[in-house]
Amino acid sequence: MDYSSAAPSEVRRLIREGILTGQTSGMCAGYAQANLVILPRELAYDFLLFTQRNPRPCPVLEVSDVGSRSLRFLAKDADIARDFPRYRIYEKGILTGEYTDVSDFWRKDLVSFLIGCSFSFESELLEAGIPVRQIEEQKNVPMYNTSIPCEPAGIFHGNMVVSMRPIPYELVTKAVQVTAAMPRVHGAPVHIGSPEAIGITDISHPDYGDSVTIRPGEVPVFWPCGVTPQNVIMNTKPEFVITHAPGHMFISDVKNVNLKY
Repeated sequence: MDYSSAAPSEVRRLIREGILTGQTSGMCAGYAQANLVILPRELAYDFLLFTQRNPRPCPVLEVSDVGSRSLRFLAKDADIARDFPRYRIYEKGILTGEYTDVSDFWRKDLVSFLIGCSFSFESELLEAGIPVRQIEEQKNVPMYNTSIPCEPAGIFHGNMVVSMRPIPYELVTKAVQVTAAMPRVHGAPVHIGSPEAIGITDISHPDYGDSVTIRPGEVPVFWPCGVTPQNVIMNTKPEFVITHAPGHMFISDVKNVNLKY
């Protein structure tokens, strides 16, 4: 089904009931989507500092109270443990499982970080007449590990992850302008053109998500990605972390227009 015009609260209900478990690109057009990092309180300051030092890949939209599964800003009826279509659990940096509900893993010391997602600006690109290939092909966005270093903070260190969208050459400038107006959901691209220049050796095989068609006359354009914390987590190996599965986002009640500048 096409959920591009659905209300966020309805989509969250379907996710919570286990009816929707797939990636969320193109859903609830005009509403902000968010990545997720949940970690113990003892690591929360280091991670908050990491996000402040790396605002392009990790623009924080909201931080929960300790132990709380609810939110104050992005949605009033949220249940952080059930409102993402798919979660990942990492233990000592190792991915130990994917789940559609993490209620059974919840602890009173957990702090949740909701981080801006580039899915949020896709409706703005479409309105500007710029194609979004993974929506056309009904796929998850391709995401890649890069050689771009993040600024370390506390225990957290590692390289940036980027998402890629093929853009017709003549529309690249417009795509930059549209997304630059939305820094709270990653903003302007971090790189345009040659994948090898940022450490991507095979653009046809993304590290996360799906490969999409790059047509003649199109340029690969790379944006900072909220999957960056997962790459960092695998590097730093904290005891216990919950994240979203790449491409499986929280859909908020906040309009994208309210996140511009």
